[in-house]
Amino acid sequence: MELKLLNDKGQSASNVTAPDTVFARDYNEPLIHQLVVAYQANARSGNRKQKDREEVRHSTKKPFKQKGTGRARAGMTSSPLWRGGGKIFPNSPDENFTQKVNKKMYRAGVCSILSQLAREGRLAVVESFEVDAPKTKLVYDKLKGMGLESVLVITDELTENLYLASRNLTNVLIVEPRHADPVALVHYKKVLITKPAMAKIEEMLA
Repeated sequence: MELKLLNDKGQSASNVTAPDTVFARDYNEPLIHQLVVAYQANARSGNRKQKDREEVRHSTKKPFKQKGTGRARAGMTSSPLWRGGGKIFPNSPDENFTQKVNKKMYRAGVCSILSQLAREGRLAVVESFEVDAPKTKLVYDKLKGMGLESVLVITDELTENLYLASRNLTNVLIVEPRHADPVALVHYKKVLITKPAMAKIEEMLA
């Protein structure tokens, strides 16, 4: 697989040979969908809470007499059928939303995403991606000069200057190869990978 090598102006200077085992896989949509859903589910904190009929504030007094009203009989206002009553199966804060994904499936899914990005022209390679100072304007101007707005940058080492300079840009995310998750790869319009980072990705996924 041949990937474009971009210069500082976003122009393709030459091509870089990428391993077919990582960047030339078949598109497996069901696997990618399962991967994205599992990743988002595992990020849930599970802190929602609802009350059952024992926990709601209510009176134990019978709301009206048993017979003669024409209404359905009722014993107390905490019934789930009543407004303000408890839930039948309430959500608890210790609910577990995690989904298990095997390592082999995860690697195959990420390779499928990278391969599809390469086929769509949304994946490119740069020699390096660095800034001299922790200033947002430096990263903004660098990406603007390359004609990029929504971009995920995968670099071999996330320096402090690079982290501080990019954290306030809403459409930019700079991560190391081990933190390039499936949701980020799908979300951003363009993905830039530095040459050393590409070697690490090959080592991780091949």
